[in-house]
Amino acid sequence: MFGKPIDLAKARILVCNDDGIDAAGIALLEKIARKLCPDVWVVAPETEQSAVSHSLTIRRPLRVRKLGPKRFAVDGTPTDSVMLALQEIMRDKPPTLCLSGINRGGNLADDVTYSGTIAAAMEATILGVPAIAMSQVVAGPHPIKWKTAEHFAGGIVKKLAYVGWPENVLMNVNFPDVPHAKVRGTVRAAQGRYKTSDDIVRNTDPRGQAYYWIGAAVRGHDERKGTDIWATDRGYNTVTPLHLDLTHRATFKTLARQFGDAA
Repeated sequence: MFGKPIDLAKARILVCNDDGIDAAGIALLEKIARKLCPDVWVVAPETEQSAVSHSLTIRRPLRVRKLGPKRFAVDGTPTDSVMLALQEIMRDKPPTLCLSGINRGGNLADDVTYSGTIAAAMEATILGVPAIAMSQVVAGPHPIKWKTAEHFAGGIVKKLAYVGWPENVLMNVNFPDVPHAKVRGTVRAAQGRYKTSDDIVRNTDPRGQAYYWIGAAVRGHDERKGTDIWATDRGYNTVTPLHLDLTHRATFKTLARQFGDAA
């Protein structure tokens, strides 16, 4: 499946997310997917699972609730949902493509390591299905600009499907927090860096014990031209290929001076 163009007219698409089966973003993504392909399945978490990353439920059983034809809710994480979709619900005919999102809020820079949206696409990639994660950046208290994602998502999926990409790679797409008419275009972008710390709130419960609430991340600004943060801040849609192989090759080579290779 990897490295070759995907014929969307003949494809089978799995739609998933981390905001939950009832989220506005997955409803929008399902609508977009159905315009691209006649065979669309939705398998997503029963409730919101933001920031659960690539977690897997192993200490309790999972339940799947069928909501309608080709539509299922899983009482687990995004990773659980994709695993069950590929290895159980759709095992007789696996999907050709996985679309994850559309997330409420960007998945940029360091966010990708926490994101359940990215993790769902990651799990599909690991299990042999090309995947695209999609997120709508939200930079303020104003209404979410879903129309921006809606306007551009289908075209970006078409272009990526035409190009194809290698195994162990997933595509991360972010739409900027501007009206669609003001988007400056769609560009490739490198993963940025901008997290500096987390806003941790300390309080005391009625028994006098301290507890902590992890709030929003405290973020700086990545001003390096060409990163996903830099580009979305300037009104561009961004497409970032993420590689599952975390080996740092340059450091790997330097280790040869001290450590050999297995025989």
